[in-house]
Amino acid sequence: MNFENFSDFIAMGGHGLYVWMAYGAALIVFVANIVGPVLKKKDILKKHAQRLKREKLAS
Repeated sequence: MNFENFSDFIAMGGHGLYVWMAYGAALIVFVANIVGPVLKKKDILKKHAQRLKREKLAS
């Protein structure tokens, strides 16, 4: 598909809203799949360190 100018590229032959919303939704899912596990890992490590500290103080 050839576009005369950037405005035509954004419009995507009249389907621009659908196309760009689909790209946006995919980007949101992609970012969530990267950020979610990273945040969960930090939370798990923090809780594990707290538990180890409690066990060490109890001993």
